[in-house]
Amino acid sequence: MMSGFRTLLYKEVLRFWKVSFQTVAAPVLTALLYLLIFSHVLDEHVLVNGVAYAAFLIPGLVMMSVLQNAFANSSSSLIQAKVTGSVVFVLLPPISYVEFYLAYMVGAVLRGLMVGFGVLVVTAWFAPLTFVSPGWILAFAVLGGGLMGSLGVVAGIWADKFDQLAGFQNFLIMPLTMLSGVFYSIHSLPLFWQRMSHFNPFFYMIDGFRYGFFGVSDVAPGISLMVVAVSFIAVALATLSMLRSGYKLRY
Repeated sequence: MMSGFRTLLYKEVLRFWKVSFQTVAAPVLTALLYLLIFSHVLDEHVLVNGVAYAAFLIPGLVMMSVLQNAFANSSSSLIQAKVTGSVVFVLLPPISYVEFYLAYMVGAVLRGLMVGFGVLVVTAWFAPLTFVSPGWILAFAVLGGGLMGSLGVVAGIWADKFDQLAGFQNFLIMPLTMLSGVFYSIHSLPLFWQRMSHFNPFFYMIDGFRYGFFGVSDVAPGISLMVVAVSFIAVALATLSMLRSGYKLRY
């Protein structure tokens, strides 16, 4: 039962772990550099919701790393398989489209959580952190990683070459992530941009995740969790529909 899922998940985990210096260590180093640069410039001058800037920044960097690496894992795996032609070895065995989706999504979540934990470990030395509600932290990390892993499957199916995937990431994922409140509170923005931020699902992921550390947020965490959960379900259903139809994979 679900043997196809277990085998494919093992392949996905092994794929990123074999090059962990690139897939895990490099994103951790990138997040650390963000922290060193921004905290050095702003830590003594900025308080956000009563929290020192470096401490405020760390949860945002952790969650940003979870989201970006979850997306990168599933999308890069699929596009590489399509470009090299090895995707046929995944499609030929009797693996259901649900198992296919779950393996890629769970593998993406595992990589995202692994990178996020690494970022938390190396950055926690630079500012005092509290863990007011660990349940919220875990809920947003897992749901956010699942959402981005699912979106990565969509991007990997849709793209026919690496350039298209890079465009998807550079013109959609990156702007939404950077404008989600990782580096600032939306209350520091003009009113128009505050309202626009509420249409960005990434904002709710970052804001809810940060609430788990400090107990303060721009939006009630229950509302944020509902937005993230609904977004995850919508993307998951769209992904399953694409896989069931065989769009750009079987036909």
